[in-house]
Amino acid sequence: MYIGFELNLLGTSFSDYYESGKRLFDRDKTSIKLELDKYLLPNGSLDGSKMQENWFPQIEANIFISHSHLDEILAISLAGWLHTKFGLKVFIDSCVWGYANTLIKSIDNEYCWNPSRETYNYEKRNNSTSHVHIMLSTALNMMIDKTECIFFLNTPNSITPNDVVTRTKSPWIYSEIATTKLIQKKELNDYRLQRALESFSAGGSVKKCLFVEYILDTSHLIKVSNIDLILWGQNWPHSTAYSPDYKSFALDKLYQVISNK
Repeated sequence: MYIGFELNLLGTSFSDYYESGKRLFDRDKTSIKLELDKYLLPNGSLDGSKMQENWFPQIEANIFISHSHLDEILAISLAGWLHTKFGLKVFIDSCVWGYANTLIKSIDNEYCWNPSRETYNYEKRNNSTSHVHIMLSTALNMMIDKTECIFFLNTPNSITPNDVVTRTKSPWIYSEIATTKLIQKKELNDYRLQRALESFSAGGSVKKCLFVEYILDTSHLIKVSNIDLILWGQNWPHSTAYSPDYKSFALDKLYQVISNK
């Protein structure tokens, strides 16, 4: 990761680009949904390392979008705009959320179900969920480290409104933004050289809902508005004759817009 941005896109939907973004989203999501049997070891355990490696098989991205699950349509539409306008490849973190729950359910049905009581074993369920969430969190962190930019969508769905201290109820957003503070930032030239070398070579009534809030420090993220994105688009040539480095040039134009504020 080279740089992180906090996007406030109030009043902007990019809805015209949703279908384009959805095709990219579905393509990545399909590549992530691998059969559980591929991870089973001969002794009946799960190959955690192999599972982690295959969360994002062969997915290369320039931008990582961190967002609330309630803003998935906005994130997909933004990804469509970024790809259509600039040719940039975007990774949307919710690509894996649904699959994580599916995987946990599959594991729990196989290893945690108690048929005599017709319920799941509480301790085993905790164990299976923790394994999948740790693998998912690690894989997401690896993806953040691989991408040049992270875009955090700051909306009322991701951050608790009307609070003096910025807080979020999403453990995934908390983990991802905390990671952007902890990982070693790459110099831009080092990052692009590395990329060049890589390209070469069950039901029931629920009485209570659990809400956990995390203090979210976004002070290290550069604030970006919808106006900044419009200026970025206006400063980018409407041409399909891109050079091999057009993705780098496109991001450089964004950096120029932000530096001129």
